[in-house]
Amino acid sequence: MILPFEPYNSQWKEQFEMIKGELILCLRELHPVIEHIGSTAVEGLAAKPIIDIMVGVHTVEDLDEVPALLAGKNYVYYPKYNVDMPYRRYFVRLHESPHVLGVPDCIDIEDEIPERMQDHTWRFAHIHVIPITSEHWTRHLAFRDYLRAHPTVKEAYQVLKEQLVKQQWESGNDYNEGKDSFVKREEQNALRWYKEISK
Repeated sequence: MILPFEPYNSQWKEQFEMIKGELILCLRELHPVIEHIGSTAVEGLAAKPIIDIMVGVHTVEDLDEVPALLAGKNYVYYPKYNVDMPYRRYFVRLHESPHVLGVPDCIDIEDEIPERMQDHTWRFAHIHVIPITSEHWTRHLAFRDYLRAHPTVKEAYQVLKEQLVKQQWESGNDYNEGKDSFVKREEQNALRWYKEISK
Protein backbone atom coordinates (compact mmCIF):
# COMPACT_ATOMS: atom_id res chain seq x y z
CA MET A 1 0.00 0.00 0.00
CA ILE A 2 1.44 3.38 -1.05
CA LEU A 3 0.15 6.23 1.08
CA PRO A 4 -0.58 9.64 -0.43
CA PHE A 5 1.95 12.17 0.85
CA GLU A 6 2.04 15.80 -0.22
CA PRO A 7 4.02 18.95 0.54
CA TYR A 8 2.29 21.41 2.85
CA ASN A 9 -0.76 22.96 1.19
CA SER A 10 -2.29 26.20 2.48
CA GLN A 11 -5.69 24.92 1.32
CA TRP A 12 -5.65 22.50 4.26
CA LYS A 13 -6.52 25.43 6.56
CA GLU A 14 -9.48 26.31 4.34
CA GLN A 15 -10.64 22.69 4.27
CA PHE A 16 -10.46 22.56 8.06
CA GLU A 17 -12.55 25.72 8.36
CA MET A 18 -15.16 24.30 6.00
CA ILE A 19 -15.52 21.06 7.97
CA LYS A 20 -15.40 22.97 11.27
CA GLY A 21 -18.42 24.99 10.15
CA GLU A 22 -20.24 21.81 9.20
CA LEU A 23 -19.45 20.17 12.56
CA ILE A 24 -20.49 23.23 14.57
CA LEU A 25 -23.85 23.15 12.81
CA CYS A 26 -24.35 19.40 13.27
CA LEU A 27 -23.20 19.35 16.91
CA ARG A 28 -24.47 22.77 18.01
CA GLU A 29 -26.47 21.37 20.94
CA LEU A 30 -23.21 20.04 22.45
CA HIS A 31 -21.38 23.40 22.09
CA PRO A 32 -18.19 21.72 20.79
CA VAL A 33 -14.66 23.11 20.76
CA ILE A 34 -13.07 22.25 17.42
CA GLU A 35 -9.31 22.19 16.70
CA HIS A 36 -7.19 21.42 13.66
CA ILE A 37 -4.52 18.88 14.69
CA GLY A 38 -2.01 16.56 13.06
CA SER A 39 0.51 17.33 10.33
CA THR A 40 -1.92 19.28 8.11
CA ALA A 41 -2.19 21.78 10.99
CA VAL A 42 1.54 22.55 11.00
CA GLU A 43 2.64 25.01 8.32
CA GLY A 44 5.49 23.65 6.22
CA LEU A 45 5.04 20.00 7.22
CA ALA A 46 4.26 17.44 4.53
CA ALA A 47 1.36 15.10 5.21
CA LYS A 48 -1.25 12.75 3.91
CA PRO A 49 -3.86 15.18 2.52
CA ILE A 50 -6.47 14.20 5.10
CA ILE A 51 -7.49 16.80 7.67
CA ASP A 52 -7.27 15.68 11.31
CA ILE A 53 -9.88 17.39 13.45
CA MET A 54 -10.34 17.14 17.21
CA VAL A 55 -13.84 17.84 18.49
CA GLY A 56 -13.95 18.68 22.17
CA VAL A 57 -17.08 17.83 24.12
CA HIS A 58 -17.71 18.87 27.70
CA THR A 59 -18.56 15.56 29.36
CA VAL A 60 -17.86 11.87 28.82
CA GLU A 61 -21.61 11.36 28.39
CA ASP A 62 -21.55 13.71 25.38
CA LEU A 63 -19.38 11.24 23.45
CA ASP A 64 -22.29 8.95 22.72
CA GLU A 65 -24.51 11.81 21.60
CA VAL A 66 -22.29 12.49 18.61
CA PRO A 67 -22.97 9.47 16.33
CA ALA A 68 -26.68 10.24 16.02
CA LEU A 69 -25.97 13.90 15.30
CA LEU A 70 -23.62 13.01 12.42
CA ALA A 71 -25.76 10.19 11.02
CA GLY A 72 -26.97 10.65 7.47
CA LYS A 73 -24.10 12.97 6.59
CA ASN A 74 -20.80 12.01 4.88
CA TYR A 75 -19.38 10.46 8.05
CA VAL A 76 -18.50 6.85 8.80
CA TYR A 77 -18.54 6.03 12.53
CA TYR A 78 -16.04 3.47 13.90
CA PRO A 79 -17.36 1.95 17.16
CA LYS A 80 -14.80 -0.75 16.25
CA TYR A 81 -12.16 1.36 18.04
CA ASN A 82 -14.18 2.22 21.17
CA VAL A 83 -12.89 -0.75 23.15
CA ASP A 84 -9.21 0.18 22.70
CA MET A 85 -9.85 3.92 23.01
CA PRO A 86 -12.95 4.37 25.20
CA TYR A 87 -12.12 8.06 25.71
CA ARG A 88 -12.62 8.79 21.98
CA ARG A 89 -15.25 8.47 19.27
CA TYR A 90 -13.75 8.26 15.78
CA PHE A 91 -15.27 9.17 12.42
CA VAL A 92 -14.01 9.40 8.86
CA ARG A 93 -15.45 12.26 6.78
CA LEU A 94 -15.68 11.10 3.18
CA HIS A 95 -15.74 13.22 0.04
CA GLU A 96 -19.10 11.65 -0.81
CA SER A 97 -21.91 9.85 0.99
CA PRO A 98 -20.97 6.36 2.26
CA HIS A 99 -23.96 5.00 0.35
CA VAL A 100 -22.73 6.53 -2.92
CA LEU A 101 -19.36 4.85 -2.34
CA GLY A 102 -20.97 1.56 -1.35
CA VAL A 103 -19.61 1.45 2.21
CA PRO A 104 -21.45 1.23 5.56
CA ASP A 105 -21.90 4.37 7.66
CA CYS A 106 -20.94 2.42 10.79
CA ILE A 107 -18.11 -0.09 11.27
CA ASP A 108 -18.79 -2.05 14.44
CA ILE A 109 -16.51 -4.11 16.66
CA GLU A 110 -16.99 -7.39 14.80
CA ASP A 111 -16.92 -5.81 11.31
CA GLU A 112 -14.04 -6.02 8.89
CA ILE A 113 -13.01 -2.63 7.51
CA PRO A 114 -14.09 -2.60 3.84
CA GLU A 115 -11.21 -2.46 1.39
CA ARG A 116 -12.58 0.76 -0.11
CA MET A 117 -12.39 2.46 3.32
CA GLN A 118 -8.69 1.60 3.42
CA ASP A 119 -8.18 3.67 0.27
CA HIS A 120 -7.17 7.08 1.61
CA THR A 121 -8.24 8.88 -1.57
CA TRP A 122 -11.89 8.63 -0.45
CA ARG A 123 -11.14 10.31 2.89
CA PHE A 124 -11.52 14.03 3.47
CA ALA A 125 -10.98 14.18 7.23
CA HIS A 126 -10.47 12.12 10.37
CA ILE A 127 -12.63 13.28 13.27
CA HIS A 128 -11.53 12.54 16.84
CA VAL A 129 -14.18 13.36 19.46
CA ILE A 130 -12.63 13.70 22.92
CA PRO A 131 -13.70 15.38 26.19
CA ILE A 132 -11.81 18.64 26.69
CA THR A 133 -10.96 17.51 30.23
CA SER A 134 -9.07 14.48 28.88
CA GLU A 135 -5.28 14.21 28.93
CA HIS A 136 -5.56 13.17 25.28
CA TRP A 137 -7.10 16.54 24.39
CA THR A 138 -4.11 18.30 25.95
CA ARG A 139 -1.62 15.89 24.37
CA HIS A 140 -2.79 16.59 20.82
CA LEU A 141 -2.80 20.36 21.29
CA ALA A 142 0.62 20.32 22.95
CA PHE A 143 2.23 18.28 20.14
CA ARG A 144 0.73 20.51 17.44
CA ASP A 145 1.83 23.73 19.12
CA TYR A 146 5.27 22.30 19.95
CA LEU A 147 5.92 21.47 16.29
CA ARG A 148 4.77 24.94 15.27
CA ALA A 149 7.15 26.55 17.77
CA HIS A 150 10.21 24.29 17.27
CA PRO A 151 11.46 24.25 13.65
CA THR A 152 14.25 21.74 14.32
CA VAL A 153 11.81 19.17 15.73
CA LYS A 154 9.43 19.81 12.83
CA GLU A 155 12.29 19.25 10.36
CA ALA A 156 13.30 15.98 12.07
CA TYR A 157 9.68 14.84 11.85
CA GLN A 158 9.57 15.80 8.19
CA VAL A 159 12.70 13.76 7.43
CA LEU A 160 11.30 10.72 9.25
CA LYS A 161 7.99 10.94 7.38
CA GLU A 162 9.81 11.20 4.04
CA GLN A 163 11.79 8.06 4.84
CA LEU A 164 8.74 6.10 6.00
CA VAL A 165 6.49 7.03 3.11
CA LYS A 166 8.94 5.46 0.64
CA GLN A 167 8.30 2.06 2.19
CA GLN A 168 5.47 -0.33 1.39
CA TRP A 169 2.87 -0.58 4.17
CA GLU A 170 -0.01 -2.98 4.67
CA SER A 171 -2.11 -0.13 6.08
CA GLY A 172 -1.99 3.41 7.43
CA ASN A 173 -1.80 1.91 10.93
CA ASP A 174 1.53 0.26 10.06
CA TYR A 175 2.85 3.61 8.82
CA ASN A 176 1.75 5.21 12.10
CA GLU A 177 3.64 2.53 14.05
CA GLY A 178 6.77 3.54 12.14
CA LYS A 179 6.44 7.04 13.60
CA ASP A 180 5.47 5.84 17.05
CA SER A 181 8.77 6.09 18.95
CA PHE A 182 9.52 9.58 17.59
CA VAL A 183 6.01 10.85 18.30
CA LYS A 184 5.88 9.44 21.84
CA ARG A 185 9.25 10.94 22.72
CA GLU A 186 8.41 14.36 21.33
CA GLU A 187 4.94 14.30 22.86
CA GLN A 188 6.53 14.06 26.28
CA ASN A 189 8.78 17.02 25.45
CA ALA A 190 5.75 18.86 24.10
CA LEU A 191 3.69 18.27 27.24
CA ARG A 192 6.47 19.61 29.50
CA TRP A 193 6.84 22.66 27.25
CA TYR A 194 3.07 23.21 26.99
CA LYS A 195 2.55 23.05 30.75
CA GLU A 196 5.41 25.51 31.25
CA ILE A 197 4.06 28.10 28.84
CA SER A 198 0.52 27.64 30.20
CA LYS A 199 1.51 28.66 33.74
